[in-house]
Amino acid sequence: MLSLRYQSILAMAIPLMGSTFIQSVVLITDSAFLSRYSTIAFDASGNGGLVYITLFMALVGMSDGAQILMARRIGQGKEDLLARIFGTAILTNFLLVLFLFSLINWVLPDFILGYVHHPEIATGQIDYINIRGYGLFFAMISLAINAYFMAMGKTAVVFLSAIVTASSNIFLDYSLIFGNNGFSEMGLKGAALASTIADGLGMVFLVIVLTRSKSRKAHKLYAQLSYNFTSFKELIKLGTPILLQGIVALSTWTIFFAWIEQMGTHELTISQNIRSLYFIAFIPIFGFGATTKTYISQLLGAQRFDEIPKAIRRIQLMTIVFLFVFFHGAFLYPEKLIAMINPDEAYLAESAVILRYVGGSIFMFGFFSVYFHTINGSGNTKYTFYVELAAVCTYLLSAYLFIKVYDADIFWVWTVEYIYFGTMGILSIVYLRFFSWQKKQI
Repeated sequence: MLSLRYQSILAMAIPLMGSTFIQSVVLITDSAFLSRYSTIAFDASGNGGLVYITLFMALVGMSDGAQILMARRIGQGKEDLLARIFGTAILTNFLLVLFLFSLINWVLPDFILGYVHHPEIATGQIDYINIRGYGLFFAMISLAINAYFMAMGKTAVVFLSAIVTASSNIFLDYSLIFGNNGFSEMGLKGAALASTIADGLGMVFLVIVLTRSKSRKAHKLYAQLSYNFTSFKELIKLGTPILLQGIVALSTWTIFFAWIEQMGTHELTISQNIRSLYFIAFIPIFGFGATTKTYISQLLGAQRFDEIPKAIRRIQLMTIVFLFVFFHGAFLYPEKLIAMINPDEAYLAESAVILRYVGGSIFMFGFFSVYFHTINGSGNTKYTFYVELAAVCTYLLSAYLFIKVYDADIFWVWTVEYIYFGTMGILSIVYLRFFSWQKKQI
């Protein structure tokens, strides 16, 4: 069982933060390369990437469900069930990928052409997504393996796989976007191909590590790997609300950026600068979020209910501390952060002002996200979907009013971040305070 000592929490969270940090470096590098290659390519990859991540979140939802389910079984001392949960997760992800890949090829192109105002950005988005979509086949295996290791608290493997993915992605980005190291210049398509190949290399690494791991042998993960209908029902029950949360949240951000694109390419480029730097803030938020789910699920499985408030407080404190470490530049030197992404003077000053403004909302998100993931870790994922739905409805309404009705300046449009995170936090606190969430059986 996991310990509540700060050292133990950090031992689990730091590799996850390291993984997110490396992924953030990759995303920032992608943005930096493309902004220097072409502003159109930069804008198209940003909006296209949001569409891809929206679809990707379907796989993340099921994998999060598998992580919670496996962590609960570990807490209950039923580790003999891990193999069938793992096998069921892979098959479920495979079915999802077939559906998502069909959307990418047969539905999304016409949809994108219908709502994007600037044809060159629309074409770029389609080119990017068509190549990037192949990465879903690698992700379905990688995410299932990550869920297995995170359920046990062995997060170093996730960190190492991120290093493999990131280092190969950066090399391939530099080679394929600009035509270096003997490769042909591919621009935007090169960025998409680089990320897809890097995902494949990361998956190969994880498969090798899993095959050689002692835990895989102890759990007879390959010998007893199977599809199990009971596990499928449990996974669907847990994972579907998380899947819907991710799709709803990311599709909302996709709509938000589509509306900004309709405001103008200047506003879109500024907003893509901000979006790229968000991933620095996500380093501690995502790391401690995944840690929260495993801790809460294992503590509930072991019926250590009285230790849960202490775990929440400690994770919240560390989230805020690490947020300041990683994201203090948004307040103290925003211009330098923006210049890393896009040094063009036409966007620098305005982007920096907005980054400093929205920085406070990120700290709100960090604090409230622990409450949100506590509910997820308890298995009450249906309620977190309702929280997410209420928050994004408020977000979309606010964005619509700012952009479409009041024609507000892009600075004030970003106020919607405070509205979204505040709504999510308040509703999460209300549920934890007034509902019997600890009694959830999974």
